Amino acid sequence: MARKNRDEVASWDVEPVPVLCPMCERVIPDDQKDAHHLVPKSKGGKKTVCLHRVCHDQIHAIFTDSQLMKKFFTIEALLEDPAVQKFVAWVKSKHPGFSDSAKESRQASGSRRGRKQ
Repeated sequence: MARKNRDEVASWDVEPVPVLCPMCERVIPDDQKDAHHLVPKSKGGKKTVCLHRVCHDQIHAIFTDSQLMKKFFTIEALLEDPAVQKFVAWVKSKHPGFSDSAKESRQASGSRRGRKQ
């Protein structure tokens, strides 16, 4: 019986396809990939898109889960918001591995999305 050749030479040179963030259009390093539920999971959402962690954090700093579910459940809708446009214009100039904490939400400063302060 012939032995299988497990060392396929053609597969050695295959480069992984870089993943681009649909928000900022920069390449997402593996350690910066975050899955964003277009409709929040808490609201029954299942479909996700891969985003930079900093972009994902900023979305959740700007919008509540209810806002995301009702109006901002597509990348296109998110990109139409002036606060998101301002953030994207700023973050596009950063290197792909850039990481920063999310900016304060435009919601009431005491609201903290249900987290204890």
